[in-house]
Amino acid sequence: MPADKPTAIVTGAASGIGRAMTVGLLGAGIDVAAVDRNEAGLAALAATVQDKTGTMQTIPADLARPDSFDAIVSAVLSRSGKIDVLVNNAGIGQSSIKPDQRRNPLRFWEITPDQWQRFVTVNATAPIMMARAVVPHMLQAGQGRVITVTTSLGTMVREGYLLYGASKAAAEAAMAVLAADLKGTRVTSNVLVPGGVTNTAIVGDEAGDRARMLQPEIMVPPLLWLISDAAAGVTARRFVAMDWDASLPGEQAAEKAGVPIAWLGIARMPVEPT
Repeated sequence: MPADKPTAIVTGAASGIGRAMTVGLLGAGIDVAAVDRNEAGLAALAATVQDKTGTMQTIPADLARPDSFDAIVSAVLSRSGKIDVLVNNAGIGQSSIKPDQRRNPLRFWEITPDQWQRFVTVNATAPIMMARAVVPHMLQAGQGRVITVTTSLGTMVREGYLLYGASKAAAEAAMAVLAADLKGTRVTSNVLVPGGVTNTAIVGDEAGDRARMLQPEIMVPPLLWLISDAAAGVTARRFVAMDWDASLPGEQAAEKAGVPIAWLGIARMPVEPT
């Protein structure tokens, strides 16, 4: 990261994992552009982080709108003049459709075209389009980090999870392609997942005892390492936050918690004609 204070964009910053990561970045001296469609949530967050080393810019935006991505980038560049980090975190969960969906799964044939379109738009298209808007500026600067929050492989293929699981899988596949396209540059693309049910609004109230869930702050240590100088050459990796051992040096913790992005570690590559 640059010698002066880096600037990061965090989407879905007003609550849950996005809020925890925003607070963690600010505490580490990173300036953050906090993006969320929940303006009241952004205002509440801003009121609690005034003592942090980094400064926060709030950007109310609906990532379901195609014109939002360039507008976000323009707002950040107007204030900071650069974008060093993009954290794609915003997402929607199935409890927004069916509050008891864990006990009463939402079957494949029960979903509507509108529901499918909404989940793909927010969970897959938005991180892809945010990266598309940000990466050219990173390439021009000669460095940058794209970090995308997806979900566990088990969630991607679990019964009743077509909307959330498949849309998050699409986002992760896209980030693998991004990493491949960026090979040889100093711009990286990695994925970060909690590793289990996390105490956020996205899981719904019937998901179980929230005190026994993973807490959103679990994402902060691997995130801070991924934007550090030590991770400058790390790309095309998937990191599981619950496997991150903060007692280890960063490189060792990353080795323990990381695997190849998407399914590159378990899938055979296609045979190509010679």
